[in-house]
Amino acid sequence: MWRRCARRLLVLLIASTGSLAVAQVPGADPHSATAPGAAAPRLEPDTMQARVAACTACHGQQGRAGTDGYYPRLAGKPSDYLYHQLLHFRDGLRQYQPMTHLLTGLPDAYLREMADFFAEQHVPYPAPARPAVSASMLERGRVLALKGDAARGLPACVACHGARLNGLAPAIPGLLGLPRDYIGAQIGGWINGLRRAAAPDCMAEVARKLTPEDIGAVSAWLAAQPVVEPYVPDPAGSVTLPAECGSQMQH
Repeated sequence: MWRRCARRLLVLLIASTGSLAVAQVPGADPHSATAPGAAAPRLEPDTMQARVAACTACHGQQGRAGTDGYYPRLAGKPSDYLYHQLLHFRDGLRQYQPMTHLLTGLPDAYLREMADFFAEQHVPYPAPARPAVSASMLERGRVLALKGDAARGLPACVACHGARLNGLAPAIPGLLGLPRDYIGAQIGGWINGLRRAAAPDCMAEVARKLTPEDIGAVSAWLAAQPVVEPYVPDPAGSVTLPAECGSQMQH
């Protein structure tokens, strides 16, 4: 998976910094302009389309999500959330070497413009695939997502991510429309320190209270939920968070 994405990135990075046309890359997203058989568009240097070409190679056209379940949707996420993630990848708070390589040396203002671009993209969500798990597991995930577990000090997902799990401006993302494997991997990243945020890192604190069974259940339930449009973040200040979160205080 990493090598496949790296090949796409190499071609698109060349195109985004020069006047070369984007090459056709075997195995690319069939909905992407770089898919086999598609006409390769010419990318003009110093345009937003050229700048984000390396992003959409893996994250899909307009940032609608990759096809393999590991590259999440960027389109429509809160701008501050996307901006913080770009900063975190660049500065090592969130660890994934291909992203760090792409972002090293890029200035804050440049990354802010990219975050704003993807936040303004609004494209339809596909219907969710029902995970092959038991009804009892899905019910466990539903309870954790909607009610939490007060006995363990676990807030519900909706307490921070919005009543419709649609996110909270300026920097808390929605949780629907994401693949189960991706959700589970990100929770694991919080637990293992591969993913961090500004202190107080409230998501890391929550993640460390989850058991492996909790993670499997909540990721399966979230991935099975349909997205109801319009799926946009709730306004800043419309929810009182159960704990202080550094990401919400960075804007």
